[in-house]
Amino acid sequence: MQLLLASVVGLAFAGFGQTNPVATLSLAASSPDPALRAKLAFEQAQRRIRKEPRDAETAWQFARATFDLAEFATNSAQRASLGEMGITACRQMFTNEPGSAALHYYLAMNLGQLARTKGLGALKLVDQMEREFLAARKLDVTFDYAGPDRNLGLLYRDAPVLGSVGSRSRARQHLMRAVVLAPEYPENRLDLIESYLEWKDHKDALRELKALEEQWPAARSRFTGEAWTAAWADWEARLQTARKKIEEPSRSAKAPRKTD
Repeated sequence: MQLLLASVVGLAFAGFGQTNPVATLSLAASSPDPALRAKLAFEQAQRRIRKEPRDAETAWQFARATFDLAEFATNSAQRASLGEMGITACRQMFTNEPGSAALHYYLAMNLGQLARTKGLGALKLVDQMEREFLAARKLDVTFDYAGPDRNLGLLYRDAPVLGSVGSRSRARQHLMRAVVLAPEYPENRLDLIESYLEWKDHKDALRELKALEEQWPAARSRFTGEAWTAAWADWEARLQTARKKIEEPSRSAKAPRKTD
């Protein structure tokens, strides 16, 4: 869920663009509790990878499940353990499937989970994350609703500029590209709006907010079911927060000045 980062180094790995629900795991999808659904999905994926340890799709589905469950980890040890399981599953499969965008993508995502447990040591993992997201982008730019561009944008936005890969221009480029590639996915435009607000660019934030609000009903019709409940709760809350931040400067500008 919204990967969303270790605040001690100024990163936001926890803000990585969330992955779409695992449609193939029917039992997990039927649970209304997001944490329980993630746990069930992980257990199903774990059973499957034990039966099919050499299947690439099984490996990346397991890595996706480890990432999603790590979002509900209650301590760093649990988060690190899940992240490392996902990392191992992906890396072991590269010998057979070096051209799998999904394996590179979920390797990067799980590196992000591991980074959240490392404090200053997280910076050592940033280059690896960037490399894997770039590899996933090269192989399939549309994967996970333009996930490679979305997460590269967040990584470049939140990583430090000095001593790391932080870059506002690259962040803007990739976040805008994600919107172009998958405008129907609310996460993409929300990430762009939030970034504009962080950069004090209220004009562009307002433009993207209007576009998002126009597409909201269609997205509501498209992304339906229990599997999307947590995503919609997150998106609705962030939309309201963005609206308030955009409206505040407008109200201030229109307020009459006091005279003596």
